[in-house]
Amino acid sequence: MNKELIKELKVSAIENGTVIDHIPAQSVFQVVRILNLEKFDTQILIGANLDSQKYGKKGILKLSNRFFEKDEINKIALVAPTATLIVIKDFQIIEKRQVEIPGQVSKIVNCVNPNCITNHETITTKFVVIDKDDLKLQCNYCEKITVRESISFV
Repeated sequence: MNKELIKELKVSAIENGTVIDHIPAQSVFQVVRILNLEKFDTQILIGANLDSQKYGKKGILKLSNRFFEKDEINKIALVAPTATLIVIKDFQIIEKRQVEIPGQVSKIVNCVNPNCITNHETITTKFVVIDKDDLKLQCNYCEKITVRESISFV
């Protein structure tokens, strides 16, 4: 069998849904967790440690009949900033775009400061992204810095 054809058979096409491609290999299952995909009841394909010419190794998620809102896309960007979102309808690519870390993050991340008002009252969390490369978020209320390794999602 032709090697190119064999490569194409690794992942089947979806009729409608979203493909999240170019996820850093070590972040695939974190993306699954933050999007609560374990509770999703339609077809999900999870690919981890796949060969990538651009990144060496990558992950991919293919989700049938699942489309993402802005807050969910922001979560993906925070843990997988190299990810590409591909929207599929009737087996055709409708939209393809790179996720982007936003300048501000609201409602999706908890403050790491146990004394922050957002951890004691019903107040929406708000952060300013002060470093997109090393990912550092500054709380709007207590000004505590949250780094990538300490991020906890709401």
